[in-house]
Amino acid sequence: MTAFILVSGVFTGGHVWGETAARLTAAGAQAHVVTLTGLGERRTAAGPGTDLETHIADVLAAIDAVGADQSLVLVGHDYGIHPVLGAADRRAERVGRVVYVDAGMPSDGVPALAAVPDQALREELTRLAEQGGEAAAGLLPAPTSAAEWQRWGSTAGVAEQALEQLTHLAAPQPLGTLLQPLRLTGAVATVPTSAVLCNGNGVGIQMIQNLANLGHTAFQALADAQVSFFELPTGHWPMLSCPAELTGALLAAADGQGHRLSAASAEGSTHLRPFALEVGDIPRERKANVDLYVPQNTGDAPLPAVLFVHGGPVPADALPTPRDWPTFTGYAGLVAGEGVVGAVLDHRLHDLADYPLAAQDVAAAVDLLRDDPRVDADRIALWFFSGGALLSAPWLDAPPAWLRCLAATYPVMAPLPNWGLGRSGFRPVEAVRGANGLPIVLTRVGLEMAELAATVAEFLAAAEDCGADVEVIDVPNGHHGFESRDPDDESRKAIRHAVRSVVAHLMKA
Repeated sequence: MTAFILVSGVFTGGHVWGETAARLTAAGAQAHVVTLTGLGERRTAAGPGTDLETHIADVLAAIDAVGADQSLVLVGHDYGIHPVLGAADRRAERVGRVVYVDAGMPSDGVPALAAVPDQALREELTRLAEQGGEAAAGLLPAPTSAAEWQRWGSTAGVAEQALEQLTHLAAPQPLGTLLQPLRLTGAVATVPTSAVLCNGNGVGIQMIQNLANLGHTAFQALADAQVSFFELPTGHWPMLSCPAELTGALLAAADGQGHRLSAASAEGSTHLRPFALEVGDIPRERKANVDLYVPQNTGDAPLPAVLFVHGGPVPADALPTPRDWPTFTGYAGLVAGEGVVGAVLDHRLHDLADYPLAAQDVAAAVDLLRDDPRVDADRIALWFFSGGALLSAPWLDAPPAWLRCLAATYPVMAPLPNWGLGRSGFRPVEAVRGANGLPIVLTRVGLEMAELAATVAEFLAAAEDCGADVEVIDVPNGHHGFESRDPDDESRKAIRHAVRSVVAHLMKA
């Protein structure tokens, strides 16, 4: 018989697992729900010394109470994965599998505050950690309304009554549990793992695979036979929004089932495949972190220009860098063939926290471009791709007169809930209200990841509501990165259409 030990996240107790535990039991398994010290019905048990080690001890006690002859699966949701990993590291010989339920990837020496999704709150907690003493030994107030839970993850799919109950039973989180670093010996690395991803909160299997293909070391390590994945179309609390589906995933994980990632390879790295169209040989000039593709023999008059902004995050040590990827050299060559200067930028979006740095790089590249005597400073277009589209927000919100067109291809038009950018200025879905008459050319792929497609739909609804000038180019059978992943006639037609639309806006008087 399999025994599941279920550990919940911040502010919550064992009550959130009620229906999931009942379903596991009905399926013939055992379900042991752990309420951590200071949370749920144990809210009065917390003292000044309650920290991550206290919660690890709670999970260890649950492990030791299960018969040694039973197969043991530890399940951690959200913050709960930290005490789960800490306990599994000390009882690795007892644990058959660890299951992450919409949780981060904790590592040795890193406190749970690093996984707090709200950036402003994360910075506040960091200051408390630096102060130490009583400030770091207090309690973090629990959410007091449904809206406040959004700081911790998407509540998509959770019924209003369940959300009210979640708020009613929430307990303050002892700060020590978030500020104390997790300590691991490495023993837990031998334990098989599964992850239940909730794409309504921001991450699905395809996104993890894409990040591994881009060279992110932590994600590449997940391409292992001992690691499996499941995906649920819901928000951050699947035990409340879809307990039946979560139960099915947990039982399948215990049985060793689930999706396995492919190891990064030339074949899997679709961003390095050839561009869908043949492009003439246009010489390029490298200026700092910008490559310029300047049309030849066009006379002395300054030319309009397009700045191409890649997505990400892209690892800082990734080679080749995006300005050498076939997609961007291809687009830049195409616009140069139309008599427009193409410019491809390498920016510093290496981590989700790097959006402000990348925004600075975009602004600096615009200045470089407009200062070039071969460029008409009053006729510029900005073209954003994938996660780089969040960088379009400031330009949409207050378009300068010289910005003649803004393009976005398979874009992310709102930060995903677990990206920690909810209160940032990188929200095109809101910024579009300021676009006025700025022409927007948006290329949408029909086989987009569900979590990204939702942001495009939200953007288009907002654009329609405010009367923004948006042209949508559809690629019904295209994937994210279709220019190199799907080199067919449909893709080629869409690329040409997008390029000609942008160029047409630039050529207007």
